[in-house]
Amino acid sequence: MRGLNMTKPGTIYEAIGGQEAVDKIIDSLYTHIGAHEKLIPIFPDDLQESARKQRLFLTQFFGGPNLYLEERGHPMLKRRHMEFEITPERKAAWLECMNKALHEAEIEKPYRSAIFERLTITAQHMVN
Repeated sequence: MRGLNMTKPGTIYEAIGGQEAVDKIIDSLYTHIGAHEKLIPIFPDDLQESARKQRLFLTQFFGGPNLYLEERGHPMLKRRHMEFEITPERKAAWLECMNKALHEAEIEKPYRSAIFERLTITAQHMVN
């Protein structure tokens, strides 16, 4: 997200409201994932651990504390997701859920757009 002209100083993490905002995004995201027919087959029945790991990752991804690195090491996202069949349709479904979550968490537009753009690139990388 470097190079983007943001209206607030510091990291995206700080600009959107820190951990409280990340928590809102994750809570909403996993509510949508748990109800999405294209995503249910590749997620466990209990989404708590998936949500916890995603919370660690997004905190770090947005420029907050390196929680994911400290607990799980380098993200190695492609490798960690290889066991799941991530099709272009599932990528689009996940992004749809994330877009809803960003809106529901009331993330302001310049930050919401920057986050979604970066996550779209990351999601494309996960397609296998």
